Amino acid sequence: MPDRSGTADAGACTFCRIAAGTSPAFEVWRDDAHMAFLDTRPLFDGHVLVVPRPHVPTLGDLEPVAIGPFFILVQRIEDAVRRACDAPGTFVAVNNVVSQSVPHLHVHVVPRRPKDGLRGFFWPRTRYPDDAAARATAERIAAAIR
Repeated sequence: MPDRSGTADAGACTFCRIAAGTSPAFEVWRDDAHMAFLDTRPLFDGHVLVVPRPHVPTLGDLEPVAIGPFFILVQRIEDAVRRACDAPGTFVAVNNVVSQSVPHLHVHVVPRRPKDGLRGFFWPRTRYPDDAAARATAERIAAAIR
């Protein structure tokens, strides 16, 4: 598959640095092939990004044999986010190239509630008040993963 990332240097990728442990993140899951961590500019507390650990620019670049395991993890993270955040639903999305702020495949898993303020594709981003709040959210989600 072609690399549509616009960069040949995966070491320059923000998510590759997180996967390598050279950039910090509030992790909720890590295994040999995947990671899940809090978005630094969440739509709501509990907004998680699920990524393959190797540099994979877009969904189309993910090897076919990796699709099943990756989306099984997305499903597990979705369940954990919903339960840990006491949310009745979630929003799960992938941007490919357009609106993909980091050119590394990532799935957004966002807790949702009726009348939570999200309309269409207008997504006001927020921040955690401090690292302790983010860490507590990450720990709550990590504990909820089955």
